[in-house]
Amino acid sequence: MQEPIILKIRIDKDIPEPSKGFIRKFGRALGDFQMINEGDTIMAGLSGGKDSIIMLLSLIEIRKRIKADFELKACTVDITGGDNDLDKMDELCKKLGIDYFVENHQVLEIIRKRNERSPCSLCSNMRRGILCNSAKARGCNVLALGHNLDDVAETALLNLFRTGRFKCFKPVTWLSRTQIRVIRPLIYIEESHIESEIERMALPVIKNKCPYDSNTKRQTMKHDIEKLKDSVPDIKLNIQKALTRYDIDDLWDIPEKD
Repeated sequence: MQEPIILKIRIDKDIPEPSKGFIRKFGRALGDFQMINEGDTIMAGLSGGKDSIIMLLSLIEIRKRIKADFELKACTVDITGGDNDLDKMDELCKKLGIDYFVENHQVLEIIRKRNERSPCSLCSNMRRGILCNSAKARGCNVLALGHNLDDVAETALLNLFRTGRFKCFKPVTWLSRTQIRVIRPLIYIEESHIESEIERMALPVIKNKCPYDSNTKRQTMKHDIEKLKDSVPDIKLNIQKALTRYDIDDLWDIPEKD
């Protein structure tokens, strides 16, 4: 049987590697949910923020360590329609030796015209759709997104408090329309850990130009969770555990009426 071909990625020696502890959590999420298979071609959603940058470098590091046969590309959705300065991301991807693509789309303009009540939800759905189509067009079968443990906790509690349902996005999602598998390998890692890694590695981060970023329901929930950490230090980890350790017998069962 022919040995699999390992597609080598050139990594600039000036770019530091994520810490062993960080990669351990990253790799555990990949393994627990079987996110990557041999022969995958992964498109990393590279927004330019801290989460997406560390995710990209961690995928490269994991690939190097386990000698996995998967290819890696990166794509940025410019929600300003082309006004963002993405030179830093272009330079980073060149140093890493991976193909980089930019999809310009007037997402912010659409939100303004619609006077959208939930701009974050619409923006997220639009960006994910654009990334999926870009991945499909460029021969990728996997889309990697940079949602972290804080995003998990915030999403679960927002759904609980506002809709009465305890649910969250899944670590792995299959999108039948585009035939794309969406993975979220940062789900075991807190935002504070990501921030410390970015600072230690002195990585380039693009400032978020979204005008709605500082005044959202999610931002309010983030502050509420930080307050709860004073009395429940492991609140984020406990929420993440609750998503996998539920017991059907713990739920209320309303009897059918005659």
